[in-house]
Parts: sequence; C-alpha cells; structure tokens
Amino acid sequence: MTTLTQKWKAFKEWQQRPYTVAPMSEDQHRCHTCGTEYQGNYCPRCGQSANIGRYSMKGAVLLFIDVWGLGNRGMFRTLRDLLLRPGYMIRDYLAGMQHAYFPPFKLFFLLTALSLVVEGGFNIKGENYFEISRQQISQTQLEPEKDLPPEMQQEMRTFNARIEKLTTDFTEFVFRYPNIFSLGMLLLASGLLYLFFRRSPNIPDLRYSELLVALVYSSDMFTLVTTIAEFFCMSLTIQTALMLLPVVPMKQLSGYSWWKTTLFFLITASVLFLFFLAALLFFALAT
Repeated sequence: MTTLTQKWKAFKEWQQRPYTVAPMSEDQHRCHTCGTEYQGNYCPRCGQSANIGRYSMKGAVLLFIDVWGLGNRGMFRTLRDLLLRPGYMIRDYLAGMQHAYFPPFKLFFLLTALSLVVEGGFNIKGENYFEISRQQISQTQLEPEKDLPPEMQQEMRTFNARIEKLTTDFTEFVFRYPNIFSLGMLLLASGLLYLFFRRSPNIPDLRYSELLVALVYSSDMFTLVTTIAEFFCMSLTIQTALMLLPVVPMKQLSGYSWWKTTLFFLITASVLFLFFLAALLFFALAT
C-alpha cells in the first residue's frame, strides 16, 4: 500500500518533471483535408491532426471554447500547472517550451475578465464585491480631534475630505480599468524584484524580460485562485492569506528558500505601499 510520504514524493517528482510531448505515431494516415498520406501525428502538408474524426461531445465543447480563444495552446494544461506546479511551469516556458502553454499576457486579460464577472455578482451568494468596497470606503470617515482649535479642526476636515476623494477616485479607477492597474503594479514590482532575483540560484543570469513574464504568470495563478475563492465567497481571512500566493511560483523558479522569497516580496510590497501613501499625501496637499 502506498504511503502518504511516497505519494508526496511522487508528486514532488512530477512537479519538477518538464512537460513531455506525446511520441510520434508510427501509423499510416490519410489527411481528410488534403488527401496526403503520411506517418506521424500531424499532416506535413496542411497541419491537420491525425486524430480528426467524427465529432464527439468533447470535440463539440472544445470547438465552442475555441471560438473565445480558449481551446488552443494548452489552456487546460496551463491552468492545471499554474495550480499544481506554477514555478516549474514558468521555468519550462522560459526555457523555450512555449508551444505547450497558453501565452501569459493573453491569459492575464482572460482571467481578469473572469474575475470581474465573479466580483460583479456571479458567485454562490450573488455578492457584488464592488458595491461592498464602495460602502466600506464611504463609511470610513476621518474626524479631527475635538480638543484642537476650531481653525485647525476645519483644516483637518478639509484635508481629510481630499484624502477621501482621492481614495474614492483611485478605487473607481481600479474598478474601471483593472487590467491597466494590474499591469502598472506588475511593472513597478518587477523593477524592485529584479534586484533580488536577477542572481537567483536556479537562474543566475535571469533577464528582466524573463522576470516580467514570470510575474505575469504568477499574477495569473493568483487571479485564478482568488477568483475561485471569491466565487465560493470564502472568508476575508482566507482571501487575505492568499496575498502571499505569488511567493510559491517565484520560490520554485528561483531556488531561494521560503523565508528569503517571502522576505523579498514583503520588502517590495512595503516599498510600493509607502510609494502610494506618499503619492496620496502629495496630491492631497497639492490640491
């Protein structure tokens, strides 16, 4: 009987094993499109698969999703590997195994669109996360200390009103243009993270462009998992804990330890938070 330790060891070996292409068929085929007789998995003349035959329910479903650009280039393999072996999958993609996986930026926009649908109310409780966030922001009011002089209290109220307006405008921008905001955050974060990962144990000569692709895939994994959590309306504690998910693929990809990878992400998050806080205060004082 296989023990849990043996199963875990087999899973870890599978995680690190690169994707393998199916062996070439030695059977003779006749292409249904161009009539070419050949040996292999695809027609050398027109590229049609040797598996083309009568339609099944699976074939009909794949045709339907292919209309939306989801049925090609290993979409389901990519989603599976992003959940089970994200960092190793990114390693394989950067090493040149690009035809086996769905493109990272295309997947980024598709998953962002899916998350908007779920956050807009398509979940098991029908909760609109946008409205909940707006209500929480509107209920958060900063009041000046009552023991301050009346003139200073008025100045504090004016300043707090500017902060609240800027926060509301920023939140509305994030809700309206989530793709632009997410890409901007990735570009800012990638510049800081490159300082830490450009000399990583597994990839000592990592390029910035490769790190950016790795972060986009990591963002895809994060969006996929958080969208599932939001669809099932999991608790805020669970959704907050998921913020550390991007550590997993970058740890697997880089070869750094868990604590070191987590530290790099916490430093980056802290710097970005201070940057946005300073920008918020600057615009509040300038307006």
